[in-house]
Amino acid sequence: MSLRPPNALPVLPYRKPTRGRDYWVLDDVLPDVDAVRERCLAKDDWVQGAPHKPEPWPGLRAMPALEPAELAHVEKLVRQATGAKRIWAEDPAGAGTFNHNCVQVVGEGECESRPHTDSRTLCRYAAVLYLTPGIPKDCGTSFYRQSLPGGVLGGNQVLAPHNNLVDALGTRFVPEDSFTEDLRVPHRYNRLLLYSANLIHSATGYWGTTLEDKRMTAVFFWMA
Repeated sequence: MSLRPPNALPVLPYRKPTRGRDYWVLDDVLPDVDAVRERCLAKDDWVQGAPHKPEPWPGLRAMPALEPAELAHVEKLVRQATGAKRIWAEDPAGAGTFNHNCVQVVGEGECESRPHTDSRTLCRYAAVLYLTPGIPKDCGTSFYRQSLPGGVLGGNQVLAPHNNLVDALGTRFVPEDSFTEDLRVPHRYNRLLLYSANLIHSATGYWGTTLEDKRMTAVFFWMA
């Protein structure tokens, strides 16, 4: 019999995000990051999200972000960091939109912090590559944990049998104060933040008003 009060959210397990175990920060990842950025800026096949179109995701998206040789270079670094012998992008057939190796551009005011986890059925590791020079450090990525009534702190990870945060909490709609920031990784141009995809995370903040100065990132999702 559950002792949880009516309408209270389940309490998730907690694992303190630890560098080298739960997340990895790899700097100066691409040998010619400026060329990658210029190629992304020159794209003409952007798909619009919120607030431009009624989509659940914000800003602009286009694929691919990296060319095969560039992606292979990044994946080699990911294997070295995690110790995984093999990583791969899962086939998302029947699983909805899957934006691996996708460039995303989101400006200030286009979205707020949205704590979430990525699907355990689609990835074990996720990563974000920062592709905008000169924007504030607070436009990086934050990890979160639950903030429960009475100032009690809850957990931060989704485990089996659940696949994502919505599954684990049993709802997509939670009070705005349901999460508190646990750890912040600063934005840095050409930095790859790699992390366990079942940890609650979100962009810390967004920046810019034009394509050239908005927060541009490439995102990746790997099984291992």
